[in-house]
Amino acid sequence: MAYKYLVIVESPTKAKTIDKYLGRNYKVVASKGHLRDLPKSRMGVNIEEGFEPDYISIRGRGDTIKELRKLAKKAEKVFLASDPDREGEAIAWHLSYLLDLDRNEPNRVVFNEITKAAVKEAFKHPRKIDQDLVDAQQARRILDRIVGYSISPLLWKKIKRGLSAGRVQSTALKIIIDREKQISAFKPEEYWKLTAKFKKGRRQFEADFYGKEGKKLDLKNEDQVNQIMDLLDEKEAFTVDKVEEGTRQRQPYAPFTTSTMQQDAANRLNFRTGKTMMVAQQLYEGISIKGNTVGLITYMRTDSTRISASAREMACRYIESTYGKNYLGPGQKGNKQQGAQDAHEAIRPSDVTLTPESIKESLSKDQYRLYALIWSRFMASQMANAVFDTIRADISQHSVNFRAKGSRIKFEGFLKVYPTKSDKDNYLPALAQGDAVKLAKLDPSQHFTQPPARYTEAALVKVLEELGIGRPSTYAPTLETLRKRYYVKMEAKRFMPTELGLIVNQVMEEYFPAIVNSDFTANMEGQLDEIEAGGQIWQEVLAEFYQMFEKDLHTAEDQMQEVEIKDEPAGFDCPECGHPMVIKIGRFGKFYACSNFPDCRHTQAIVKEIGVTCPKCHEGQVVERKSKKNRKFFGCSRYPDCDFVSWDQPIARACPKCGEYLIEKVSRKGKQVKCSSCDYEEDLQN
Repeated sequence: MAYKYLVIVESPTKAKTIDKYLGRNYKVVASKGHLRDLPKSRMGVNIEEGFEPDYISIRGRGDTIKELRKLAKKAEKVFLASDPDREGEAIAWHLSYLLDLDRNEPNRVVFNEITKAAVKEAFKHPRKIDQDLVDAQQARRILDRIVGYSISPLLWKKIKRGLSAGRVQSTALKIIIDREKQISAFKPEEYWKLTAKFKKGRRQFEADFYGKEGKKLDLKNEDQVNQIMDLLDEKEAFTVDKVEEGTRQRQPYAPFTTSTMQQDAANRLNFRTGKTMMVAQQLYEGISIKGNTVGLITYMRTDSTRISASAREMACRYIESTYGKNYLGPGQKGNKQQGAQDAHEAIRPSDVTLTPESIKESLSKDQYRLYALIWSRFMASQMANAVFDTIRADISQHSVNFRAKGSRIKFEGFLKVYPTKSDKDNYLPALAQGDAVKLAKLDPSQHFTQPPARYTEAALVKVLEELGIGRPSTYAPTLETLRKRYYVKMEAKRFMPTELGLIVNQVMEEYFPAIVNSDFTANMEGQLDEIEAGGQIWQEVLAEFYQMFEKDLHTAEDQMQEVEIKDEPAGFDCPECGHPMVIKIGRFGKFYACSNFPDCRHTQAIVKEIGVTCPKCHEGQVVERKSKKNRKFFGCSRYPDCDFVSWDQPIARACPKCGEYLIEKVSRKGKQVKCSSCDYEEDLQN
């Protein structure tokens, strides 16, 4: 026999990596994910019999099961080495059933990183399958199946085919819609800034209006600004009343958890959550570097910020030898999140000496960028605080007070490897109490308070984590489902609910309030964690949930009215057959279609008005259009009679400085209202 031991992992890449670390007595193969699951065609849960699941072999996986059984019969022992989490434990449990393995046999092997040392050490300490972990996964799977397979058919029947509801998905949708309601209800308030540019010797510096006679004063309108400016003499010197110098320290961030990695990858690399997880999986399972396959990072599904003593020691050696002893910090481990599963470490590089630059040629562009982010974040977490010199100067004339602030980096500390764009030197010239400074310029500017911003992927993941909704592994598929169902669409990389999403949420709030309630969903996550810890029995948790859910379900079945999404008349006839055109809702939003479907299949895109009169002809409406490359732009509805066009969205206010139209600029930093002609701009909205 060519091998004594059979090792089963999930993916072929992982199998290939581990195979190189184990000797010739081991054969490593991949199950390629789950082999058993609940059936797709029916509920598959016997609620009356203690929520007994009816697992079946997944269609198309028969050959894999047959091959694994054949290989297992030839082996003296089978080791199950799927991922170190609930899902991985469940895969091992299902494999144990399919291969008829002894449940009391210690054949489960787990490792947090795929390195030679970690894998070999793990095989020295196999354990039994953790039934509590399995039960937690079963409870989540059955819970989600009951919710999805009970509510979705109702939505199909009462609203539209193809819809779905889910425990985490429906809560996330409500959070997006609640934010949209806040934006709609928001009333902008005017406020003003008065910025002074002073000169001390050859150097100029800025100071903002603070108040009068040492008391802070907010400027709410132009009259207040003019009253303040009337008190000032631009030719007369201003006096430095007080100078305060000091230092400020900034602690490094904790190492990455799954959600903080997703947030930082979105903000710094512009990665979507799904892409981040896909690339992280590749780095974890192994990359070929100079002929050797190496797992570059620890397991990427975790909400723990803990690191091992050996990882800390490895980082310390590297920091001291590369940057110097003064860059070494006490080690930022962060605070354990409420409900965090602390089974394994934070996300970190397996070997810090494999620096991003040293292995760049072996990585794809995306792999390099994410690995560099993970490496830098971990190294920074073990480094010293950054230290800043700070200065604050109070300047006045005729009882009008201005305040200037400045800072500069005194000691980089962790910023050496993990810099941020905001940490730029902005120090003031040498100032002392009693100094006279000259006024170079006074710049009053009008502003308006901004509504809360729509959620980006990073911001929504942060909220879901803070509320304790879902788990790191669920965020990416949850957000993708919301997009696929067309409950939300992305506008400038932010979530915006669609009409369909609003309808579904309204129904869910009315008939299934607990499902969309964030506190209820978070509490359910806590109970799943307790099952994992052995503190609750999974059937009892499900029974308590179902008692409440069944009542809501019966009420919805009896009382829910059909929501007819009618085809709105478009107001014009089909150019191909002459029948009336109607407005339909499709996968990608609303569109015009011929009412004579299927005999006539003519469709066309809807041109959307944005509620702004054309700033050029003052007759047409500004409408949203798409270029040939599907890029959004704005033009006049009277085209070609009016040729107004703009890549940026015009807004229904004139520039207070020059009278031209204002536009909304959208960038990775956020949204900002600017003048289309002069240098007027308002505060950035993150």
